[in-house]
Amino acid sequence: MTDALVLGLDVGGTSSRAVVTTVDGQRRGFGQGGGANPVMVPVGEAVAQVTKAVIAAVSNVDVEKIRCAVMGIAGTSRFTSNEVSTAFANAFMGLGITCPVHPVGDVNVAFAAGTDEPTGSVLIAGTGAVAARISDGAMTNVSDGLGWLLGDLGSGFWLGRSAAIATARAIARGTRSRLIELVIEAVGHDDRDGFVVALHEAPPRELASLAPLVTQAALEGDAAALSIVEQAASHLTDTVLEVHTDGPVVLAGSVLKHSAPVRDAVRHRLGERLPSTPLVLAGDGEAGAARLAARWLV
Repeated sequence: MTDALVLGLDVGGTSSRAVVTTVDGQRRGFGQGGGANPVMVPVGEAVAQVTKAVIAAVSNVDVEKIRCAVMGIAGTSRFTSNEVSTAFANAFMGLGITCPVHPVGDVNVAFAAGTDEPTGSVLIAGTGAVAARISDGAMTNVSDGLGWLLGDLGSGFWLGRSAAIATARAIARGTRSRLIELVIEAVGHDDRDGFVVALHEAPPRELASLAPLVTQAALEGDAAALSIVEQAASHLTDTVLEVHTDGPVVLAGSVLKHSAPVRDAVRHRLGERLPSTPLVLAGDGEAGAARLAARWLV
């Protein structure tokens, strides 16, 4: 089995990434596609984006050597649907991947991407937000992860929605700040009605695209952006404290990985509440998925 390969996928609401590695973690290929969570996008689109990522990842490897695959994805319950499971199975078979492809919750994958410990907690803030307790490799408790309509507090969607709300109110008042200017430029309307209509006509999940503007404005000292950052950090801290008992806390997801203001604020709050708890920033989700695949193969 020394020449065996594994495939790891991290399938999210805004992007999908695939990596092929050896059993001991040496990378052999990588690919990326768009958002492919079948909870958030049509099944056909989800399969197409995952296929795009996998095609790039396996372009220079022998797919027959791929012996196990793990697909980290939120909403694994969707794979109980014959339509969803068959669509993905057919896509993988069409690429010559005949080994099992295991859908695994994104929280398990994120935890594995941050630590080799079997027990602890993981906080994910990407397009959505969720925290989970992991005990001996299994998820035993969860907080939030309710989607943009019911929760995902502190997530990329939440940040973008908060920025849009602040901007709509500022336009109505006739006030401006760095954050407001950035959001107006991104949306393309500086009048109240045009701004509101433009956002309502777009798919709700596209609000997450405004999240980086909060980070940018916060780094420039914008008061409104800094307030949103602190609120997000408060939500995320509360979310993980609902499930954490012992072990490390792994921080994962695009917001915590790429937004230094949010990450630093969360670290500060958790440091005050859990002073002796190791806080670990997760590596790439697809690498965590590949690590799980390798464990199962061995």
